[in-house]
Amino acid sequence: MGQSATLAPPVILVVEDEPIQRMDAVDLVEDAGFKAVEAASAEAAILILESRPDIRVVFTDIDMPRGIDGMQLAAAIRDRWPPIEIIIVSGRRRPQPSDMPARGVFFAKPYKRHEITAMMHRMLH
Repeated sequence: MGQSATLAPPVILVVEDEPIQRMDAVDLVEDAGFKAVEAASAEAAILILESRPDIRVVFTDIDMPRGIDGMQLAAAIRDRWPPIEIIIVSGRRRPQPSDMPARGVFFAKPYKRHEITAMMHRMLH
């Protein structure tokens, strides 16, 4: 039994307010061999991060209409959970490198699934 804990796949938190896009991102994470946890808002993501010390990567959209956006979430993660890696995506905004959190990476939507998967593997290995 102790062996299964060491073989558990890394956990990635997917933060996306659009249900179809969130389902697609969860599929991408799981198809890459990782465990996905999902949140429909940045506020929900923070609650999950507060209760789940096993989150290794956050994969977030920037554009969330109510409350905290993905850039603010990324800044909070970098401040409160520095070891967590961050992937930020958007179909509307293109953050400047100076706006990105340390070790955060940006992909424009529509992103190429294989590029996101490769980045997740790099971040986790």
